[in-house]
Amino acid sequence: MQQWQAQHQAVLGHGRRQKARSGGGCLIRLLWISGYLTVTLGALFSTFFYPDLLSILRTRNLNVQPYVLPKQGDLGVQTRTGELSWKQELIPPHLSRLEKSDVQSDLPDDKALEFKKLWKPPPNRGFIPCVDKSPSYTGPAKSRGYLLVQSNGGLNQMRAGICDMVAVARILNATLVVPELDKRSFWQDSSNFADVFDVDYFIDALKGDVNVVKTLPSELVSAPKAVKQFQSWSNIKYYQESIAPLWREYKVIRASKSDSRLANNDLPSDIQKLRCRVHYNALRFAPQIGSFGQKLVEKMRSDGPFIALHLRYEKDMLAFSGCTYGLTEAEADELSSIREHTAHWKVKDINSTEQRSRGFCPLTPTEIGIFLRALGYPNSTRIYIAAGEIYGGDERIAGLISRFPNVMRKETVASVEELAPFVSHSTQLAALDYIVSVESDVFVPSYSGHMARAVEGHRRYLGHRKTITPDRKELVALFDMLDRGELEEGPKLAELITEIHRRRQGSPRKRKGPLTGTKGRDRFRTEEAFYTNPLPDCLCSDLMTISKGSPPAWNETNKWSIANNDLNTSRILASGQRQ
Repeated sequence: MQQWQAQHQAVLGHGRRQKARSGGGCLIRLLWISGYLTVTLGALFSTFFYPDLLSILRTRNLNVQPYVLPKQGDLGVQTRTGELSWKQELIPPHLSRLEKSDVQSDLPDDKALEFKKLWKPPPNRGFIPCVDKSPSYTGPAKSRGYLLVQSNGGLNQMRAGICDMVAVARILNATLVVPELDKRSFWQDSSNFADVFDVDYFIDALKGDVNVVKTLPSELVSAPKAVKQFQSWSNIKYYQESIAPLWREYKVIRASKSDSRLANNDLPSDIQKLRCRVHYNALRFAPQIGSFGQKLVEKMRSDGPFIALHLRYEKDMLAFSGCTYGLTEAEADELSSIREHTAHWKVKDINSTEQRSRGFCPLTPTEIGIFLRALGYPNSTRIYIAAGEIYGGDERIAGLISRFPNVMRKETVASVEELAPFVSHSTQLAALDYIVSVESDVFVPSYSGHMARAVEGHRRYLGHRKTITPDRKELVALFDMLDRGELEEGPKLAELITEIHRRRQGSPRKRKGPLTGTKGRDRFRTEEAFYTNPLPDCLCSDLMTISKGSPPAWNETNKWSIANNDLNTSRILASGQRQ
């Protein structure tokens, strides 16, 4: 009996110890979970809310009144009577004529305030360009050979590629020969580098970075060349280990393509800053393009603020993307034929309905008109169309003009005589549109092509000028409801569209990483392009803890999500990219 009692007491004691351990374990787990949630919430707060709170506090401390627009002569506002200045402009384009606008003069105070809000840029949170070389950065090393570059694509595809090739020449210790422009693309433009860009300025601006010459030395013209298509989205290791050894046998390496040959992320800080110095300074347009582009800007601004609309509704884009919504059967067949007979467009059969529902198609002119009206822009708003010939002509653009009669383009802003030197050169015409788009008070792209991404990045670099990026996937769903009669143009639609785009106005944010779930080289393909958003590499602010040295490591555990409609991850993207 005593033995049984002793055993019973032992069992009870063991149970108490088990409960104590269990209770202690629960307490530890509870404390761990609480700590984890605290850290997570703190991180979310610092990422999404803290910068806005700081911006608000700074605004209050400086006694800055909301929606007060800068006037000519204010700090950071330039008169724009001479050469365009695209370096470290801290305040977005001035709206000094807004207060003189006939549109605003007859409005009551509350409406005038709303009118100003339509044009007011987002807070830039103190971000300014920081592209200076590090103390350890030296001039170009002894050249190991010459790098020839064959640019490909439209204007902005070539511009990005040229900037990357400057960085590649730096990595390889090569002398860069002024790149050749693409004369075989869809646009069949015969322009040379010096016809589009200021070649002497380009060479001089890069003296401290890379040696650049206009032509290959005569003794090397007929010498054997290593012709290579560099691997897309490559890092420094690739160029040092796979390309640099070619110098042992060759004095000249020829890059057969230039677009997307350098990674967007995970590159040394000095290389990233060099890319920005080239894109936003060294690679400036030829004097005749720059001066005439300035005239177009002044003419557009003469009657107040204006929107630059990159209406990517041209034949080549519709054929490439396979988007036929709203077109006739004959037009759809024509586009299919173009796609079928364009050898380097790999994808031939495309489901247009699926493309559109996923947000992979350019918005139609009518859809853009509905979109801008829903955002609150009055029908008197002046819109500059930055694009080539719209597919379908005047009939196709009627839906936009019915809502915004003051639609303009190069051909209506300038005279025939003024445009004569440029009309046979699509690349030069695109350069004029680029200048007007960068300098506009509001920029709206109907599709996220090379032009739209380059302009967005340039406007971010110049102080985060207002750039409204349509959420095409969400908009298409609303437009389909309009087509079915389930929704009407009016206050309800305006409320929905305004709310969707409240945070799509071009305010500062870090460059987006790869889409979740992507692997291998698809990860690089889905990253946001470097020239779309140069933050954090080339923009710094005292309001956020963004390092002015090396950017953060971009890997699987440190990536930024991105909506599917912002980056085309469809079969189209796999077949290449267009202007």
